[in-house]
Amino acid sequence: MYQVRTYNKISDKGLSRFPESQYRVGEDLADADAVLLRSQKLHNETLAESVLAVARAGAGVNNVPVEAYTKKGIVVFNTPGANANAVKELVLAGMLLSSRGILQGRDFVSSLGDMTDAGEMSKLLEAEKKRFAGSELSGKTLGIVGLGAIGSSVAEAALALGMKVIGYDPALSVDAAWKLPSEVGRKESLQALLSELDYLSLHVPAIEPTKGMINAEALALMKPTAAIMNFARDAIVVAEDIVAALNAGKLRQYVCDFPEPCLIGHEKVIAVPHIGASTAEAEENCAVMAVDQMRDYLENGNIKNSVNFPETNMGLIASGCRITFTNENVSGVLGNVLSIFAKNDVNVIDMVNKSRNDVAYTILDFESRPSDAVIDAIQQVEHVISLRVISK
Repeated sequence: MYQVRTYNKISDKGLSRFPESQYRVGEDLADADAVLLRSQKLHNETLAESVLAVARAGAGVNNVPVEAYTKKGIVVFNTPGANANAVKELVLAGMLLSSRGILQGRDFVSSLGDMTDAGEMSKLLEAEKKRFAGSELSGKTLGIVGLGAIGSSVAEAALALGMKVIGYDPALSVDAAWKLPSEVGRKESLQALLSELDYLSLHVPAIEPTKGMINAEALALMKPTAAIMNFARDAIVVAEDIVAALNAGKLRQYVCDFPEPCLIGHEKVIAVPHIGASTAEAEENCAVMAVDQMRDYLENGNIKNSVNFPETNMGLIASGCRITFTNENVSGVLGNVLSIFAKNDVNVIDMVNKSRNDVAYTILDFESRPSDAVIDAIQQVEHVISLRVISK
């Protein structure tokens, strides 16, 4: 029976996908095979040596020490695209709020609480409404940095609103490119994108190349009438440079899901408390995807949507035995492993081998389980990190 330790509140719709006959799921399982979480920070947590996989019900994995887990052979999963619609809708709300004086108008109306004459109030509202006049999104240019699941979803919605959309993504995958609306204009550099847009929407992870990418130098390339939507991560902007640009009239508005002290109370900042994926639907979608991916790995050794291991799929185990092993991605390891099987007259009936950066991962199928001596010999092969035997 597999044991899955959970952190945070995971949607029941996801947890119900663990068959009770095969899984124990709970918050206090000492010898868990896997960990399922949302926002819990694991950098200072000590995981049991038995942990094979960590799945985050969300896209970002800043709260997971991915590099350390990779060295131990622990697969880290995320759920890209499961919360795309929730974030997309909040981006649209952010653009509308930054364009139409909605919040300012609401605050003005709230200040009229002492008025009792409806006619007098109506005249005042008619006289003052010009203070809250805004502009329409239709016809404006939206620039998107990061054209993955969320970025492409935002692009499609913006096009439907009559906006022109341009995008930049140096790491755009072939799959993501196929899903991107053909009307989106591709830019070859961030600089080329920034100079043309009226709205900027950020959808990249907080990794070393993206940290501080929206700084004073980048802001200087933008129109002073532009507005920035940051529903990605706080680390990709330099908040102090954002404030300086707003104060100098070089940026019209900053809307973000990641408040920082220097942003609080600024009249040109709309900040919300990291609610981009906080919808019942998104939480359910993320939980379902995370559980399904975790189960496929634990039960079949397959890997999908991992941030540190290669995507690998050998389908379901029909019968017999399946062995998976992880090794440092250096030459000769697979050959040494296969030679052990050959010397012991063990027939491999199917195999897939994939690599990603410094890690290689292999799945092998057999008619029956190799002997303990053969399995032990494979574990002793230089550069092999971990090995699993999965039997039906």
